[in-house]
Amino acid sequence: MSVFASPRFLPRVMGADALSCAATGLLQLAFTAPLARLTGLPAPLLLATGVFLVAYATAAAWMALRAQPPRRLIGLIAAGNLGWAVGCIVLLAVSGGAFSVFGWAWVLAQAVTVALLAEMQWLGLRHTRPGRTGIYAA
Repeated sequence: MSVFASPRFLPRVMGADALSCAATGLLQLAFTAPLARLTGLPAPLLLATGVFLVAYATAAAWMALRAQPPRRLIGLIAAGNLGWAVGCIVLLAVSGGAFSVFGWAWVLAQAVTVALLAEMQWLGLRHTRPGRTGIYAA
């Protein structure tokens, strides 16, 4: 059996997604002003995305703890993660030189992280497709 077909793979990926979003969101909420100064990112953007990330982390943690992961919801999450990665790249493209090196690193780290999470979510969904292994229901 492939590691992606393991019954625990999707819950673990969702757990990693929850942890990374909680950590990023809480950092952005707790240190909005210092992060804004350090990165050059607008404080309202850091605050708003911090709130979103903490709320999202709660939903991702709920999915990670389910006996049967909600496949359709995880598919939406994977698409959302890809959208977040694209949004990060667009933000950097339109910002010009407005952000510091730390700002570029902060945004690129998020883009890479969510792109990798999305890929793992898609792999897990693809390898546990009903009819393929019969592990999860749709």
